[in-house]
Amino acid sequence: MRVVEAFRAAYGADPQTVWRAPGRVNLIGEHTDYNDGFVLPFAVPWGVTAAITPRTDGTIRLLSLQAPGEPVTLTSHDQSAGWTRYVVGVFAMLGERVRGADIAIDGDVPPGAGLSSSAALEVAVASALNDLHGLGLTPMEVALLSQKAENDFVGMPCGILDQAASALCEEGHALFLDCRSLASRNIPLDLAAHGLSMLIIDTQVHHQHADGEYAKRRAECESAARKLGVPALRDVTDLAAALDQLQGDERKRTMHIVTENHRVEALIGLLRAGAVTEIGALLNASHLSLRDQYEVSSPELDVAVEAAVRGGARGARMTGGGFGGSAIALVPVERLSSVEESVTAAYAEHGFQAPRFLPATPARGAHRLA
Repeated sequence: MRVVEAFRAAYGADPQTVWRAPGRVNLIGEHTDYNDGFVLPFAVPWGVTAAITPRTDGTIRLLSLQAPGEPVTLTSHDQSAGWTRYVVGVFAMLGERVRGADIAIDGDVPPGAGLSSSAALEVAVASALNDLHGLGLTPMEVALLSQKAENDFVGMPCGILDQAASALCEEGHALFLDCRSLASRNIPLDLAAHGLSMLIIDTQVHHQHADGEYAKRRAECESAARKLGVPALRDVTDLAAALDQLQGDERKRTMHIVTENHRVEALIGLLRAGAVTEIGALLNASHLSLRDQYEVSSPELDVAVEAAVRGGARGARMTGGGFGGSAIALVPVERLSSVEESVTAAYAEHGFQAPRFLPATPARGAHRLA
């Protein structure tokens, strides 16, 4: 394992533990997590591996195979920049329960593709520290601690979706999560049995949520909920009456959140009924809502979705926070080449950088490797 070799070369000994946590794709339920709503992500085969040995002097030494060079030396109080802040944030949230560590990181989640490489990094490190120090945290508690690191230390006001998917998903399943109660269950998602594949289309447009747009959408939702007198937009039961009380962007955001929660429930119903081939229409509807009501799509995402459907996908939508990143397409296996050719041709016609295609199957959540 190359991360162990890198750890040994940097620190002169083998790590005491090695954990891996995956990135995720959200099948449906976008921007509903911080509105106390429903989400349905699944873990992807790509993730982050963390090799760790604890220290007792409060020092954090960090090495990444994706950032070659000597280990970076930090403490849990350092307001670091770049990728290291996600690791330091986990230590900051754990406080006196941990006293530093030597760490080597290896990741293969495409950064900026909307597959949640940051959550994978947080969950891998938090899971390893939980294991090493016998903290007794459940997978959901690991996810919550990792989310708190991103919220309070990094300054990204994300919901629980990404970290929960990384910590809790099971192979061959999607994770149905109620983001208010944190109740969850894994729903079978056997695409191959129905002759289907989930194709991730990486637009190669790397997004940055912390630039303010994500936070702006969240603030609009919270403002709309206050005006409607409900704890969160998840609690809107009469959508028509709610929309009559709102204007402008807040009206559009509410429309998306309420209907997206219904789409999550409808899609789960189809999966339970074995009607996997029929979920495509819900993916299409989700994308249109994200494009027109939530306004977080991009020209590259829209072209990918439209060209995928034109090429034979049963449905497609942007996934993740938006403003770039990836789209997903539900594609009959025999149509994969046709869909890829259609999207590639459309990108060339629009003068976009060529996209990257990543067929994905639902993978295992965080687990110990050594």
